[in-house]
Amino acid sequence: MEPDPRRIHARLIKTITAGVTDYRFHLNNLINLYFKSSLISDAVRLFQQIPSPNVVSWTSLISGHSNTPAALSHFVSMLRHPILPNQRTLAILLKTCASLSSLSLGLQLHALSIKLSIASELFSASALIHFYSKSQLPNNAQKVFDEMPQREAVCFSSVIVGLAQNSKPIDALSYFAEMRACGFGSTDYSVSAALRASAELAALEQCRMVHAHSFVTALDLNVIVGTALVDGYGKCGMVNEARLVFDELVSIMNVIGWNAMMSSYAQQGDKDSVLELFSVMEFRRLAPDEYSFLSVMTAFCNKGLADETEHWFRNMKLEYKLEPWIEHYTCLVGAMGRAGRLEEAKNIALTMPTHKADAALWRSLLSNSAHHGNAEMVKEMSQRLQELDPQDDSAYVIAANAFSGAGRLNEVQEVRKLMRDRRVKKEGGLSWIEVCGQVHVFLAGDRRHEKTEKIYSKLADLMEKISKLGYVPVWDQMLHDVGEGEKIEALWYHSEKLALAFGLVADVAPPGKALRIVKNLRICRDCHEAFKYISRVVKREIIVRDVNRYHRFLDGSCNCGDYW
Repeated sequence: MEPDPRRIHARLIKTITAGVTDYRFHLNNLINLYFKSSLISDAVRLFQQIPSPNVVSWTSLISGHSNTPAALSHFVSMLRHPILPNQRTLAILLKTCASLSSLSLGLQLHALSIKLSIASELFSASALIHFYSKSQLPNNAQKVFDEMPQREAVCFSSVIVGLAQNSKPIDALSYFAEMRACGFGSTDYSVSAALRASAELAALEQCRMVHAHSFVTALDLNVIVGTALVDGYGKCGMVNEARLVFDELVSIMNVIGWNAMMSSYAQQGDKDSVLELFSVMEFRRLAPDEYSFLSVMTAFCNKGLADETEHWFRNMKLEYKLEPWIEHYTCLVGAMGRAGRLEEAKNIALTMPTHKADAALWRSLLSNSAHHGNAEMVKEMSQRLQELDPQDDSAYVIAANAFSGAGRLNEVQEVRKLMRDRRVKKEGGLSWIEVCGQVHVFLAGDRRHEKTEKIYSKLADLMEKISKLGYVPVWDQMLHDVGEGEKIEALWYHSEKLALAFGLVADVAPPGKALRIVKNLRICRDCHEAFKYISRVVKREIIVRDVNRYHRFLDGSCNCGDYW
């Protein structure tokens, strides 16, 4: 318990009469104590009584108002006196700018720190890295770190966390490796960030290496790291490993950890395991939150169970008094669309009481409309998506394919003309596979890899073998005016097929182990069909994580039931 600052203040006043020389030093400490005791007005009044406040005095005042506009106002007053800030002052101000999303002032503070030659000092640099990371400018954060003459564990941790949070997983893992090579100790934040980066890449070997490191450093029993391990293994498709970690730490897991485990099952469409965990969590008197319900609804949606998804949506609102997010509505609309209840799904999207439909929701309805061959609904959903984001390539590509399949060739031409006029480019598909801790990335038709010849030879061999088994190319992903030879070549050389062929050429997994591929977009229908046949040819499990879910191909079938 903090001592009462008023008593200390009274003693200090008595002591002053006895001839204390470091009066201002004691007052600065007392200001901090007033702020810690939430006696804000007393702290400000005391500051105003200091005859000549120095930079420490001003920093104490600014710190007491951190993360509020008042901190910035006091800073301006400080400069007018004039008192120049030190690196601790700047660190507090940059944290405030990050909290208030004040990019312009943060940039000015960076410029000031350069003028004062303190931009590369530890406190300033760490705060700048944090500020740029929170402002979603990871390249700036990286530049600040790279320009530091001396680094330490906190700065390494800041840049690793910032890069992981801003979807730069490869860079985050690179700095994590550099931090370890330099001999700096890991923290729960740096380890959990490295696991987050591994999860985004679905890089299983990286996840295992970070897990081993956390075990050696005794961080594996930390709840933050434990939750990140559950999430990491879950996003790598290794739900059994995720469950082992979860069960070991279940006594200290909070609702975030339970949600991570449920989300892992949900991505596999394992509704029974999700419901089991939900029930046990409530039995342990942990209150489910919005993420908990999102996991349950995702599991049912991935299984194509619209009625159950709707039941849990209503349960969330009526019984648990939780307000659904836009993600819950998207899940509900997706489940209904998948079941063919397109008009009902559209009405929900148009009548949400607290949200306005976003691109993800209209895109879900567009995909489902195309799947069910409802060309009129496709047209409407495509237009709604274009209104929100004219550069969203899926609004055009899905519509063009649907119109082509329905024989509405004039509308295909109209869509393609719109793309040209608006200079919309189809997003490139990327697929990657991990080999010996290194991630290999492929584009469609990619010929940059050092083993290109072997990859293409293996792929040709696979396509020949599956054709004999009955594989027929799925043309509905191709534009109608592309020649048959071009269609075959384009379908053969999709990024996920190249990654799979490389995995077989590199012998990435021993017999009995699954081949694991990650794709940044939704796996196309032709690749999905081909992978079912290839799983029979190579006699092993193939796991693909696309933007929607996990696909497990084994013995000619997929766990998604051919709908995703």
